[in-house]
Amino acid sequence: MVQPLFEDGFNLMHPKVLCHIQLSCSLQSQVIEGQKLDKGISHIKEKIKNDPKTQFRVDEKGVLWFQHRLVVPKNRKVKNRIMDEAHLSKLSIHPGSSKMYQDLRSHFWWTKMKKEIAAYVAHCDTCCIVKARHMKPARLLQPLLVPEWKWEEVSMDFITGLPTTRKGNDSIWVIIDRLTKSAHFIPAKNTYRPPEYADIYIAEIVKLHGIPKSIISDRGP
Repeated sequence: MVQPLFEDGFNLMHPKVLCHIQLSCSLQSQVIEGQKLDKGISHIKEKIKNDPKTQFRVDEKGVLWFQHRLVVPKNRKVKNRIMDEAHLSKLSIHPGSSKMYQDLRSHFWWTKMKKEIAAYVAHCDTCCIVKARHMKPARLLQPLLVPEWKWEEVSMDFITGLPTTRKGNDSIWVIIDRLTKSAHFIPAKNTYRPPEYADIYIAEIVKLHGIPKSIISDRGP
């Protein structure tokens, strides 16, 4: 076996050389260096002096921790580097936001951490293309039968977000006969409750067309 040598012929495998070899995490060192320049972390360290019972702590090297988790400064490059390691590396293989958050929260902490991780995963092109949606597949569309008589079956919807009128109306309630497609456009307020809509329906629709057999609407609020 050929042992590697320095240029001057010194053996690299010599014990005196091995005892000086030390491994360190460059990512963790970046976080620690970023803490020194972050004003928010300096503010937290001042609070710890006044309130030692807080969950934050400073170790003997001056590094800020939240319980057992390393506090990450408000540095976008450092945060992106951490999330890239947890999401894009060959060992992580693009986990979902929940899995990625659970992996990172055991080592790191920063404000709005879960929200930022979810946004990061949502903007990942690979995940958007490859990841399957874990949802029950939709069934075939069920067409509605054609009504036999006018105003027996009606559909309704709302047009909202309109400028407020002098009377305080900011919405339009649209009620359509499914057979003839004739419609009533009734001014309404966004603050109306179901009993108020029922009174309006009786006053505007029932008095003209009677009570319908069915009413079709979406699942809006």
